[in-house]
Amino acid sequence: MAHHNDIDSSCSDSDSHVTESDIDEYTDIAYAKLKEGASKVQYRSSAYKCPFCTGNKKQVYNFKDLLQHATAVSASNRKTKEKAMHRALANYLKTDLADPSLSLQVAVLQPPAPPRDKDDKFVWPWKGVVLNVPTEFKDGRHVGESGNRLKEQLSRFNPRKVHALWNYKGHTGNCIVDFSKDWNGFKDAMSFENHFESEKLGKRDWQESKSKTSELYAWVAREDDYNGAGPIADHLRRNGDLKTVNDLTVEESRKTNKLVANLANQIEAKNRHLHELESKYNETTLSLNSMMEQREQLFVSYNEEIKKMQQLARDHSRKIIEENQSLRTELEDKRKELDERSQQLNRMANQNNFDKRKLEEEKKRNATKNSSLELAEKEQRKADENVLRLVEEHKREKEDALKKILQLEKQLDAKQKLELEIQQLKGQLQVMQHMGGEEDSTVKQKMEELTSELNEKIEEMEDMEALNQTLIVKERKSNDELQEAKKELISGLTDMLTRQTVIGIKRMGEIDEKPFQVACKRKFAKGDAEYQAAVLSSKWQDELKNPEWHPFKIVTVGDKSQEVLREDDEKLMQLRSELGEVYEAVKSALLELNEHNPSGRYTIPELWNYKDGRKATLKEIIQYILKQWRALKRKRSS
Repeated sequence: MAHHNDIDSSCSDSDSHVTESDIDEYTDIAYAKLKEGASKVQYRSSAYKCPFCTGNKKQVYNFKDLLQHATAVSASNRKTKEKAMHRALANYLKTDLADPSLSLQVAVLQPPAPPRDKDDKFVWPWKGVVLNVPTEFKDGRHVGESGNRLKEQLSRFNPRKVHALWNYKGHTGNCIVDFSKDWNGFKDAMSFENHFESEKLGKRDWQESKSKTSELYAWVAREDDYNGAGPIADHLRRNGDLKTVNDLTVEESRKTNKLVANLANQIEAKNRHLHELESKYNETTLSLNSMMEQREQLFVSYNEEIKKMQQLARDHSRKIIEENQSLRTELEDKRKELDERSQQLNRMANQNNFDKRKLEEEKKRNATKNSSLELAEKEQRKADENVLRLVEEHKREKEDALKKILQLEKQLDAKQKLELEIQQLKGQLQVMQHMGGEEDSTVKQKMEELTSELNEKIEEMEDMEALNQTLIVKERKSNDELQEAKKELISGLTDMLTRQTVIGIKRMGEIDEKPFQVACKRKFAKGDAEYQAAVLSSKWQDELKNPEWHPFKIVTVGDKSQEVLREDDEKLMQLRSELGEVYEAVKSALLELNEHNPSGRYTIPELWNYKDGRKATLKEIIQYILKQWRALKRKRSS
């Protein structure tokens, strides 16, 4: 920037020649250039820039941040020229561009202007000298008023403490007044001195007066009082130092700037820590929500898989039974046919003796065939029994989860029944305890029997509770193993299975892009159609994820309620009127998403039978893997 270069060259031709003693001069030069408008600081009502840090990434500040930046740099260990320019910028902001919200803060940072030459040396902490304090000679010593009494007299000047000065002769008639160390103390000390000067009782009046009055003389302690002789100078040298107002101003400014810089660093660190905590909180919340959605999804998938396994087992069993029945019918027909043939041959043998031998041979052959058929029937019966046994075993394995659930329900019913019996036994015991009279021995024996039965019921309930917990643990373990196996299958078969294979992985709820491409090719130019199709499909995929859009309604079919798509939905009606083939793709994705992940509303991977258009069973997946493995094995062996 040209203006910045003007200020830079005005401050110094070479930074190596700038020293700390010249910092005030260069600060005044830079401040004058800023007031003249050589560099622009304010760009909008609440936007400011540092004209001396053009290389920083963050160039736009609000008023408070720019003031903190200028104050921190002026108190840092940077080059003297940079410190001088940023100090000038801080002064310019406080004086010429003061923010009303920071008016109190700026007022605190600026000390009051001293009424005299800024190079006068005062005793610091601020102290006042009081002379001509009344004393009297008593018992061989001079005595006078205490410091506390004099402090009360000077209370309007807010003294911290008043020290009466003593020596071997007693009270010297002199006192030292302590004021506070800050600028308010300096103000009180100067008011103290001005009051006595206005009454002609100041230092000059004390030195020039020839006839001393009984009035008190007082002034603010300075260099000549500090370097003099006597008890006043001794006390001042023991309890104070000589400093100019300018020295204290510079030191106070340095401390203030250092404090502001430290506070700015602490604020930045706190903000970073706060952002980190917010990020961790958001991550934890997202993770917890995802876990709850996965848990719900796994529970629904588990129930659906159990129902499908049960239905498949029932269908498979019915099919086998029907096939066996068909075979039995066929064998029975064959047997009847052979019996009829044998009877026909017997009739023919009776009618014609000439053909008797031939008929006998035919009968033997028929008998042999009949025996073979009986053996085949026996083998078929054995095979049927084996198949039925395998079917039953398969059915039992498929229905283990259901049996466990039923067993848990039975255990719960048994537990409730036992609790009821225990309560009844306890009630009978209470009734027995209130019975008496002639049958006391009988009642006592009955009570003992009831007590024994009650203890047995309690033990039985405890055993049942333990068994119930064991079954719950086993059921959860089986469910976890089933879901883990399914995840491993999806993970391991991702590269192996595609849409070209019979069994593949389909993302449920994902919109098919082909209808979008076909529709956009009709509406747009060839070069723009593919882009518009991608934009349109992405837009509708986002619509599917929107939880506030749920175009479904509940209808009752028989005794069951089910969700169906609302054909009169405004968005779907508009889409169908504009792009019919796209409507079918969106509708299909909506139904899949509502079936497989209605709570999460995002696509999920699922093992899919593309041939039948349904979810693949674990049996189909294993058969497909074995088939691929055998084909690969034959290929390697050949």
